[in-house]
Amino acid sequence: MYQTNEQEMHEQEKRLKEKMSKIRHTLIIMSGKGGVGKTTVAVNLAYALSLKNNKVGILDIDLHGPNIAKMLGIEGQAIHAFEFGIQPVEVSENLIAVSLALTGHGPDEPVIWRGPAKAAVIRQLLSDVNWGTLDYLIIDSPPGTGDEPLSACQLIPNISGIVIVTTPQDVAILDARKSVLFAKQIKIPVAGIIENMSGFTCPHCNGTIDIFKKGGGQKAADELKVPFLGAVPFQQEFVEYSDKGTPFVAFKEKSKSAESFMDIVEKIEDFLGKGRP
Repeated sequence: MYQTNEQEMHEQEKRLKEKMSKIRHTLIIMSGKGGVGKTTVAVNLAYALSLKNNKVGILDIDLHGPNIAKMLGIEGQAIHAFEFGIQPVEVSENLIAVSLALTGHGPDEPVIWRGPAKAAVIRQLLSDVNWGTLDYLIIDSPPGTGDEPLSACQLIPNISGIVIVTTPQDVAILDARKSVLFAKQIKIPVAGIIENMSGFTCPHCNGTIDIFKKGGGQKAADELKVPFLGAVPFQQEFVEYSDKGTPFVAFKEKSKSAESFMDIVEKIEDFLGKGRP
């Protein structure tokens, strides 16, 4: 899927700059560790922005565990390569998606690539996909600060910001701090920290149980002097929504979590609209 000769890389770089110039805002979604709901946040952010009449693309660079196709209900579809480029999958009128899971790889087939191969694939996806004119490109990266997020950050000019997802417990917050320092070292602004799974909403009494404690995301944001975007409680319906390929923000009138998430979306829009702090 990728080319390594020097001429092809030069041509890809030209195409990449040209295509990225048509995208108003690019956000990379990161987490210091796995299991914090990073992909859920990325999918719901892209979907929520598209509901607000924005043209949105979502790119899954979690090459070893691509899940956005499943969460968007498009896992049976495929991206197609033409002479003029790679055509993404249309999720809705305002949302397009690209993922390795949409390239024909079997869902159980492992991706066994070293760093250079992964960087080459990310470069090709950024340069060869027909993104068109977008208001937002949301990039879902794998956990940690390794090859994939670093490649995206180095390849994409003028990244608007990094959104860091954590859960309230100490070990997740410790890793979230690493993501913040990663962003600072490569001089990309941190749009903010989201505390996901911030309490479990009881389906019977609608009360909140703080399974993983609470407030750690706010504390980490305060200590590291980055914005705290908000806390999203966990609801039982999330599992059902994800399995059906429906982002939970589609049910914002019924969901406390979706209401909290929409507030977060407004803060991200405000961050991007007013400029970097």
